[in-house]
Amino acid sequence: MKRCQPPNRKANWPSIWLMTDERFGDELLPAIRRLPGGSGVIFRHYHLGEAARRKLFGQLRKFCGQRGHMLFLAGSERTALRWRADGFHSRARRSRSTLPRSAPVHNRAELRQAMRNGADLIFISPLFATDSHPDGKILGRPGFNALAKQARNAHVIALGGMTARRALGLRLAHGWAAIDAFRKNPR
Repeated sequence: MKRCQPPNRKANWPSIWLMTDERFGDELLPAIRRLPGGSGVIFRHYHLGEAARRKLFGQLRKFCGQRGHMLFLAGSERTALRWRADGFHSRARRSRSTLPRSAPVHNRAELRQAMRNGADLIFISPLFATDSHPDGKILGRPGFNALAKQARNAHVIALGGMTARRALGLRLAHGWAAIDAFRKNPR
């Protein structure tokens, strides 16, 4: 089974990322299949028990590897290493390995923490209203831009109500991520 090799810190990161979610149901693999080659996937699926989650992750690892996609595990660095992920998505302390890491950021304090912890990719959200957090406070373009300007060497990924069309006008983002934009029949 061929595994995607994680990039070094100077590599070109994917500009399109799919965040997995239980709402995909049986449409998860078809959604990943529709991604452009060399995209990224953040595997979440927190609702599954550990054995089921690991099994699904293994299936996705093979599937993503065949398509040249990076696959990050939302969770601990230790588990990501054990499951042979290409990287991990977490707010945890500084990495102990060279495994690439991404971090979720919703405000300045989380951005400072992500930068201290050496995040390679910063997922700033929610830029727009999102079904994942319907009552959450949105950043809007001004709030997003203010955080993105402070991200220094990290690559910024816009998240929250994102679509390919909305991503076009974001000058400070390296790329964008979504859940519903990749679902065939979003709710």
